Amino acid sequence: MTTRLQYGTTAKTFHWLIVALLAVQYPIGWLMPDLHRDQTPGAPMTFHVSFGIVILSLIVLRFIWRLTHPVAPENSLPPWQRLTSVFVHWALYALVLATTLTGWLFASFRGWSLSFFYLMPLPMLASDNPAANKFIDGWHQVAGWTLLVLIGIHVMAALVHIFVYRDGIMRRMLPG
Repeated sequence: MTTRLQYGTTAKTFHWLIVALLAVQYPIGWLMPDLHRDQTPGAPMTFHVSFGIVILSLIVLRFIWRLTHPVAPENSLPPWQRLTSVFVHWALYALVLATTLTGWLFASFRGWSLSFFYLMPLPMLASDNPAANKFIDGWHQVAGWTLLVLIGIHVMAALVHIFVYRDGIMRRMLPG
């Protein structure tokens, strides 16, 4: 397996699709009404969980792609930036995975019957369990906020490379 110096079209496509879906997912999650145990989830929850399943699928595919098509850290970066970059990227994978899985578990522990964009029923990962639901909801919230903070750090680092360092690092992931 050869380590590449640049990200290919497939890696870039996965990256930007996940970015776009997260840009839709977060507002849906924040704006949907709170549901109590005796309420039935409506369209916002269906779409939130459905987008989550798509994001989960893409992050797994992106992870597999990254393992089978590795890209070397930019060798022009100082060692602390290379190390930080590797850590942040792996943490992003882990947090997207954790956020989507805990969300799916949250819906499962609520005992909800949900569908994938109203097209097919979603398999639930667990059965109705109020105690587990509260625990998982807490982890879903923590993972979601931690992911958002890490995304902010990632974006800020990209902007620093574009506008301060002007070192061309971002060309590795920009479309084209």
